[in-house]
Amino acid sequence: MRQAAQKSLKAFLTWHELAFRRTHGLEELGEACRAIDSTLAALLEQADELSDYAWKLRYPGALYTPELEEAEAMLAIAGGIFREIQSRLRSHGV
Repeated sequence: MRQAAQKSLKAFLTWHELAFRRTHGLEELGEACRAIDSTLAALLEQADELSDYAWKLRYPGALYTPELEEAEAMLAIAGGIFREIQSRLRSHGV
């Protein structure tokens, strides 16, 4: 989930030819995307919620197991970010 959001944000930055450092940080990537398009702000605030999942669920057998509703909510956030970025790239001919 978090990685899908991360890759979507990196695609947006790459499309706009904005260099970014090697990072997995959604907050940092989100700030760079927001600088390009401030209308992404509300969506990118939701992305910050996914950051905890970088370590909570990284490996099989993790100590933390989310409830179904939590997993669905996080999937919805990641999917929303992906679709929003995809729609913006499509409007630019991608």
